[in-house]
Amino acid sequence: MSETLVAVALVIAALAGGALGWILARRRRPLGPVTDAVSRISAGESGVRIEPLGGSELAALAEAINRMSAGLESRLEQLGRDRHEREAILSAMEEGVILIDAGGAVAYANPSAERILEQVPRALRELSPAALQSLAEEVRADGLPREREIETGVPARVIRASAVPLESLGDVMLVVRDVTAERRVEAMRRDFVTDASHELKTPAASIRAAAETVERAVGEDPEAAARFAAQLRRDAVRLSRIVSDLLDLSRLESEHPELEPVRLDQVVAEELRRLRTQAADSGVALRWEGAPVTVLGSTKDLALLARNLLENAVRYTPRGGRVSVEVRGDDGRARLRVEDTGIGIPLRDLPRIFERFYRVDRARSRDTGGTGLGLSIARHVVERHGGEIDADSELGRGSTFRVTLPAGTG
Repeated sequence: MSETLVAVALVIAALAGGALGWILARRRRPLGPVTDAVSRISAGESGVRIEPLGGSELAALAEAINRMSAGLESRLEQLGRDRHEREAILSAMEEGVILIDAGGAVAYANPSAERILEQVPRALRELSPAALQSLAEEVRADGLPREREIETGVPARVIRASAVPLESLGDVMLVVRDVTAERRVEAMRRDFVTDASHELKTPAASIRAAAETVERAVGEDPEAAARFAAQLRRDAVRLSRIVSDLLDLSRLESEHPELEPVRLDQVVAEELRRLRTQAADSGVALRWEGAPVTVLGSTKDLALLARNLLENAVRYTPRGGRVSVEVRGDDGRARLRVEDTGIGIPLRDLPRIFERFYRVDRARSRDTGGTGLGLSIARHVVERHGGEIDADSELGRGSTFRVTLPAGTG
């Protein structure tokens, strides 16, 4: 009896166990899609969704995973957009940006960094010039931002570099900028102020001395008074010319001209007509050859260009010499050529003749009334009109100035 009861109990237990196993298996089976979906989401796959499962708890789980997947996709898309915007901003920056991580590797560099440094290294130890390495290492050592100007290369360039520590320990961001042009402009401005002060001081001092002499001599020595009065007038005229040229140069550098169709040949012919008396007094012959050609420009500025080139040619051509002027159109360009048989320019001075206050012969320039600004003004006018100006010369045989401007009718 007892054996029978044991056997019946074993059968019932087996049936119950089988039923329980079947039930558990049925409940576990829907978890397969859930596990697969979570694995795909963790691997970074987008668009993963789970179909609704039987049972309220499993359905709620599926819905929660779907919401999580959608939320992750939205955040990843936003991160992608943010990264793209940051990359666009950094790529458009004039400054070079370099990120150096704690291990000394270059983690990021924008295109400007490669342009300024001519190459982007893979590690801090390869960074050139070496002064940039030192700057970054100092910031990594004490965590304090620094800024430095570094001169490098041949011809020399000036790079301004800033290094700042980032929140991540040991990470440093370098920002580099090529300031060579800025430093050159600053140097030119300093030189300009110095030269202008010197040029203004010379005739001012001469005017004062002549005025004092005239004052003393007017009653005692009328001839000396007349002589110094003439000197006073010449220096006053020269001072006036310097001031006028400085004002013209300042205007050309700061204003934008109103462009209109201008007959270049007519502008040059008018300036040549005004100069004929001065040329005749100096014993210089003028030759003119002009063909109709129109440019888009400023009549006032183009007249200033012609006047300075023509006066310069007459001023440095000795008596008995000749100045030839030609205007013509050629292949969509307007061309002005001013050729003289004057004293010429040494070859070593030719590259600098368009600089402010640069004179080949300072003493002769002052004697002839030159200010040292005429050719600089001419260059500014040509550049404002999108053209080019150049010159060639032979010492003792004369000079030729050539201007090329875009032709146009507006």
